[in-house]
Amino acid sequence: MTDIDDLLRRVLAKATATAERLPPPATAKEVARAESLLGFGFPPVLVRLYREVANGGFGPDYQLFSLLGAGRTAVTVYREERSVTGSDGEPHWPAEVLPILDWGCGMYAAVDCRSPEGTVLVFEPNGIEDDWHRAWYVDSESLAGWLERWLAGTGWYEEAADEDSEMQPWKLARQRLSESEIGVAAS
Repeated sequence: MTDIDDLLRRVLAKATATAERLPPPATAKEVARAESLLGFGFPPVLVRLYREVANGGFGPDYQLFSLLGAGRTAVTVYREERSVTGSDGEPHWPAEVLPILDWGCGMYAAVDCRSPEGTVLVFEPNGIEDDWHRAWYVDSESLAGWLERWLAGTGWYEEAADEDSEMQPWKLARQRLSESEIGVAAS
């Protein structure tokens, strides 16, 4: 089991050392506002990450989105992605799955906010047409584990990644995509 206090200290150290300009941490009011706008709460580790490290601007490759603010944020990207529907009228983005990082080429890292551990998912839509449940994979069973792999330089996006560690499809994708509740409150 990961000591979250120690993990967040190490994440802060790497974020400070690698980010060009690290934004300040999100305030409790900003986190509460983001949760209120979206209509769902965040897993404790995700809240602590934004509150104790920074409001985005660090992490693998393209770096984490800020929760709120100017430009693309976790809140705006969730709303955009959740509003897109396929020809069957169902969204391609599941309820309560918060995008935290844009990998490029339509791919995202996202946290399942219904999971207390903050399961980290990868949305890989390339080559998918309307059968959106096939675009979702489990990157890590927990946000803590995902952060540990970033710190160790062993995530799938790293050259040193274990080639045998293929991501598995997210088993809950079909169920979560079929939920009709959009779950986004007005701003």
